[in-house]
Parts: sequence; structure tokens; C-alpha cells
Amino acid sequence: MCQGGGAPARSPPARRPLPGPRSARAAASTPRRSAPGQSSRMPEENSPRRSPQNIPYQDLPHMVNTDGQYLFCRYWKPATTPRALVFIAHGAGEHCGRYDELAQMLTGLNLFVFAHDHVGHGQSEGDRMVVSDFHVFIRDSLQHIDLMKKDHPDLPVFILGHSMGGAISILTACQRPNEFSGLVLISPLVVASPEAATPIKVFAAKVLNFVLPNLTLGAIDPNVVSRNKKEVESYTSDPLVYHGGMKISFVIQLMNAVAKIERSLPKLTLPILVLHGLPDKLCDIKGSYLLMDTVQSQDKTLKVYDEAYHALHKELPEVSTAVFKEILTWIGQKVSAAGGPSHT
Repeated sequence: MCQGGGAPARSPPARRPLPGPRSARAAASTPRRSAPGQSSRMPEENSPRRSPQNIPYQDLPHMVNTDGQYLFCRYWKPATTPRALVFIAHGAGEHCGRYDELAQMLTGLNLFVFAHDHVGHGQSEGDRMVVSDFHVFIRDSLQHIDLMKKDHPDLPVFILGHSMGGAISILTACQRPNEFSGLVLISPLVVASPEAATPIKVFAAKVLNFVLPNLTLGAIDPNVVSRNKKEVESYTSDPLVYHGGMKISFVIQLMNAVAKIERSLPKLTLPILVLHGLPDKLCDIKGSYLLMDTVQSQDKTLKVYDEAYHALHKELPEVSTAVFKEILTWIGQKVSAAGGPSHT
């Protein structure tokens, strides 16, 4: 289904104390034990909780979700007083470090950007590419947003999502339709791919989910992520990206999310910017057309890139540069309209 590409992950911020929300900092300094029923291994009584890469979470910025799972976090803090908060939701199989270039540009507008690796992704806990319910992604996103709002209660909040992260962003905004100042979607998952969601395949997936939920389907072809060969190589060699096949159980959760999105789109009235490549083979552009036709937003913009593939922010330079400019201009205008502190 949907997956993003991008540049190699960068190491987490070295600065201590961590620039994240208070509760995330507290969790980083005081590791907790696993909650019952958690999918990751229980540590020894006195040993620190460790990431899938065997790094103690006490050395990483992180938060603990309501299931007791540790989620790796990233924070890009502007040099001066932030004007707004921007939460980034990454796509399936990737991780939030792949948005470093975009996040750094957003800090140039004095925006405080933050993100985390979803459960089962990157440096967060959980079996790889497994989630009990797609709503876990939305719940964790709202938890992280709430943590940041406690530290910055008067700032407008924007959500930016790519691919599956677009689906997460849409459903997160629908949970609290009046809370966010804008939504930016890059190649969002809104409808299932026609090739992957024929009636026969959908029926087969539902049956297999009962008997073989861990059966894996084919892996994503990296060459359909971007036309930029350098970015394709970076994506392929990134150890934090999941390169295996997608499990049936995960495909079912994506299908559930798509069905919920179709019912939820009429709830959206906030400003929306959608960017999509016409020949995208991972997330059908028909979903973005449907979104534009269905949402009730008075302020909605769709930018179509005629030859670009899935990860527009990791495309050929002429595309990615245009995409960055589009996002920066749009968010900058909305921050001013939302009444954030003046840009100095």
C-alpha cells in the first residue's frame, strides 16, 4: 500500500535536556516497565528499556503511549520564539527521520516541528508493521499533540502527513475538527489502490486475516517511491525502513482506515493543502480528488504534479523544491491568519 521515501535518518538531538514536552522528558529519564499484554519484550527489573535497535530509551527522546509502548520522538525547535506547532505523521514502513529536510525548512519560519515513529516503525516499540487497530496511530498522535500543547498552549497547531500518514492526519483532524489551524497532505492514502483492492482480493484478505494474519504480501518496489535514483538508493539502504512484505493484518487495518476516511471527510472544514503526483502507484490520486469534492472546507487547494511519483518531498529537485516552497508559503500564510506570534 502506501509507503514514503526519503533521506537517511539523522541522529536524535544531542542536546539535553530534550526539547520535547515535559512528560516525554520525564519518561526519558525514568524508564517504566512494560504494560501487560504489550508486544515488546519485558526487560529485566533493573535494565533500561531499549529500542528495537538496542539503544536505551533513556538516551533517546521518547514518549510512552497508553498501551505502555515507548515511541521514539523527534523535535525540531526554531532559533527564536515559535509561531506555531507542526506535527508530522510519516508513512507506512518508514520513520520520522525521513522528514528532517522539510522540518528544518519549517523551523526557518519559526515553527516548532515534532514527530514520532508510529508503533511498529523505526525506533519505536512494537512488532514491525503490526498494529492492533489503526486508531492506535490516531490516539498516539493526539497524545503527542496534547503534550506539546501543554508546553505551548497559545500556539496554532498544524498537521502534515504523507501517504499512510495522510490517512492518520485526516482521521486525527476529524477527531477534533475545530482544534487545528490547517492540514497539509502529501500523496495521502484516501482510497485503496484499484489494483490492490479488487473485490476478490478484498474478500481473500478478510478471510486470510482470520487464519493467517501474519502472512506477508509482496514488498513495496522502491522504484515507484520516487524518480530520484539517489533518493531510491537512500530509501533502500535505510536500516530504519521496513523492507519486508506487508502483513495481511496490516493491510486490513489500512482498508478499515480508508472506509473510515470516506465517512469522515464531510466533517472537515479546516484549511487543507493537498499535493499529489498524477502517476502515483502507491496512493491513487483519485483519493485526493474525492477529498477535494467531499470536505466542507472553504479553503482547500490541490496541487497536481503531472509526472511525479509518490514521495513528492523526495522527488527530482525541480519537484521537491516546488513542493517545499508550496508548503512553506501555505503554512506561513495560515500561521499569520491564525494569529501566531509575528515572524522575526
